[in-house]
Amino acid sequence: MFSSAERIAGWCALVMLTWSAMGCASHYDRVWIVREEYHAGRLDVARTSIDNQLKRHRGEADVFLLDKAMIELTSGHPKEAEQILRKVRDRFDEYEQKNAGEITKSMLTDDNAQAYPGEDYERVLIRAMLALSNLMTDGKDANAYALQVVDKQQQIIETVSARQKKNAEAIEAKRARLQKNDGSPPLENDPPFVPAELAYKQVALGPYIRAMLAEESPLTLDEAARARVQVANFEPNFRDAKNDLQRAQYEKPLAPGRGVLYVFALVGRGPIKQEREEIATQVSLLIADRIVNAFSNRAIPPTLAPVKVPYVVNFPSVAEGVAVHVDGERVGSTATIVDVGAMAERQQQAHFPEVVARAVARRVLKKGIVFAAEEAAKVDQGSLLSLGVMAAGVAWEATENADTRCWALLPDTIQVLRVELPVGEHEIQLRPIGHGGELPATAGTKVQITDGRNTYLLGTLPTTQFVGELVTSNSQN
Repeated sequence: MFSSAERIAGWCALVMLTWSAMGCASHYDRVWIVREEYHAGRLDVARTSIDNQLKRHRGEADVFLLDKAMIELTSGHPKEAEQILRKVRDRFDEYEQKNAGEITKSMLTDDNAQAYPGEDYERVLIRAMLALSNLMTDGKDANAYALQVVDKQQQIIETVSARQKKNAEAIEAKRARLQKNDGSPPLENDPPFVPAELAYKQVALGPYIRAMLAEESPLTLDEAARARVQVANFEPNFRDAKNDLQRAQYEKPLAPGRGVLYVFALVGRGPIKQEREEIATQVSLLIADRIVNAFSNRAIPPTLAPVKVPYVVNFPSVAEGVAVHVDGERVGSTATIVDVGAMAERQQQAHFPEVVARAVARRVLKKGIVFAAEEAAKVDQGSLLSLGVMAAGVAWEATENADTRCWALLPDTIQVLRVELPVGEHEIQLRPIGHGGELPATAGTKVQITDGRNTYLLGTLPTTQFVGELVTSNSQN
C-alpha cells in the first residue's frame, strides 16, 4: 500500500501532467482563422476549417455549428442554415437545465468543462437568424420564429431579474452580518447590477418580421399595426419606425400592380469573446462566497490575485449601411433594426460580477483542496513534498482558461429597408455606405416582384466588400 505522502506526490504529478497536456489554446485562438477567412469572403476555406475543428473539439461543436450556419446562409443555402440553427437552438434549451456533475467538474477545471448553453444574446439571435433563413425559403415558419424572439427574450429578462434580486438580497445580508460581527463601517458599494430590463431590452426584429408578414393580407392589418407599435417601443432609434407605424395605422394597403421588396443586410464584424484578467470586486467576492459555501465551509480571502474571465470585444464597422439601387436608381439605404454588438456588451455588463465570482470561487476551492490534501497527509511546511504540492496547485490554476466559446460569425448590426415596387423583374444593386458616402464595391441580383406580396433579399457586408451571394426568396421558391 502507498503511504499518504506517496499518494500526495502521485496526485501532484498527475495534476501537473494532466493540466500541462491540456495546453493553453482557447476557442478564441481556434475560431480566429475561421473568422478571418469568412470576413475575407473565402467561405469554402472557412467551412473546411470548421469541419476540421468539429472533429477535434467536441465541447465547442455547437458554436462552430452556429458559425457554419452563417457560412451556409451567406453561401446561398438558407435551408441548410435553418436546419443547423434549429438543432443548436434545441440543444441550447436543453443545456439551460444545469447538470450538477458538470458544474462540479467545472469548479475543478474551468467553465469549458460544461456544455455551452449559449450567451443570452446568442439564444435570442438564433431565433432571429432562423426567421431570416426561413424567409429566404418558403417563409412558412418565419412568423413562429419571430414570436420566439420576443418570448425567449422575455423569459431571459424574468430569469435574470430574479437572479439579480436573489444576489442583491444575499449581498446586503452578508454586508449586514459583517458590520454586526466586527462593528466595521458598511462596505463600500460597487456599481449596482445593470437592471435586466435595460440590459435585455426586447429585440425589434421579431415584431418587424411579424408586421411585414401581416401586411400581406387585408385580414391581418390590425395585427400588423400592433406589431409596428412594438417595433417603435422596442427600438425607438430605428429610423423607419415612425413611417412604418404611420403607414400601418392610417394608409391604405398596396395599390394594385405593386409589391414590396425587403432588403436585409448583415453589416460589420460581430462581437467575440477574449480572455482577460480581472480583479475581483466586492460584489463578485460576495457572490463567490455564496458559491463556495455550496461546496465547502471555507471563507473567501479578503484579497485575491486577478482571475481569468471571458470578455466581449466589439469591432467598429467599416461600413455604416447599404445603399439599395433598383434598375439603376437609388431608392434608399438600410437602417439598423438590431445592434448585435451593443446587445452583447449590455448583457455582459449585467452578469459580469457573476462571471468573475465563479472564477474566484473556483480558485478558492482549488486552493482548499490543495491545503486539505497537505493537512490529511501531515506534510511538513517547507519540505520537498510540500513544495511539490504547492507547485501542483500553481500549475492547476495557471492552466485554467476562460470560456471564450461564442458565436463568432454574427454581424455587428442587422439592417433592413422596405421598398415598394411595380410588379415584374427588377435589377437590384447593393453598395456599401462609408463615412464619406457610397463605396465602389457592388453586389447585384434580379428579383421578381409579385402583386401584393413580399419579396426578400439578404446580403452580408462584414467590411467594405460583400461576401458570398445575395440570397433572395425568389431563388428558393
